[in-house]
Amino acid sequence: MVLSMDRWVGKVAVVTGASSGIGAAIAEALVEQGLKVAGLARRKDRLEALAQKLSNKKGKFYPLKSDLTKEEYILNTFKWIKENLGTIHILVNNAGYLGKTTLIDGDSDVWRNTFEVNVLGLCIATREAIRDMRANDIDGHIIHINSIVGHQVINFREFNVYISSKHAVTALAETLRLELVELKSKIKITSISPGLVDTEILPNYITKHKNLIEEKQIIEPENIADAVVYALSTSPHVQVSFVQILLHWQNEIIASKIAF
Repeated sequence: MVLSMDRWVGKVAVVTGASSGIGAAIAEALVEQGLKVAGLARRKDRLEALAQKLSNKKGKFYPLKSDLTKEEYILNTFKWIKENLGTIHILVNNAGYLGKTTLIDGDSDVWRNTFEVNVLGLCIATREAIRDMRANDIDGHIIHINSIVGHQVINFREFNVYISSKHAVTALAETLRLELVELKSKIKITSISPGLVDTEILPNYITKHKNLIEEKQIIEPENIADAVVYALSTSPHVQVSFVQILLHWQNEIIASKIAF
């Protein structure tokens, strides 16, 4: 199998949640590979800072303020991308929300926001990208940034509905794959499921354990960006449908190292 990003050079990629963490790392990796990357997030200042950082790279980063909890906002953003940058070839659904709540006495607004960002926003963005790919006969690639909690229920305090939203992403990725197969489409779908990643989304009770970072007991965002580039680098007839990224000792589960 020959790995190459050459066919994507100059093409348009959309990365949601691109203002920090995994999304910023993915956007940077794709710009370095020569793509035109539309980075979506609510924090425009963070996006503009990233655009400045990447200004001398092979590709180009376009900072676009968007809100995945509002369908009209998503539609307008995708319309701008298609009219100003060109046909979408790659979509990376990275945006995610993890709110502090529980199921027993939880905040329904937090629950609602979790599903609007992690599930509905992902679905709407995916639909719009695939519509554009099919209309322009593009063999594109959809990548969902999932999580290991999308495959197993882990007793992390505050994760509650986040876990179920990621289980939904697992099902959505496979359902989309089956729909594309039925249509005989060559559009690819990849679901990437990391363990704990050093990002702002993690609750304070986890991030306060600095030893996780210092002792390499947590995954860096750049490792996830590497996985995205790998999936995109495969030959057109090869589909990497699922990638799980863990530390080499991950089966000992990191929860045992955190005080709850």
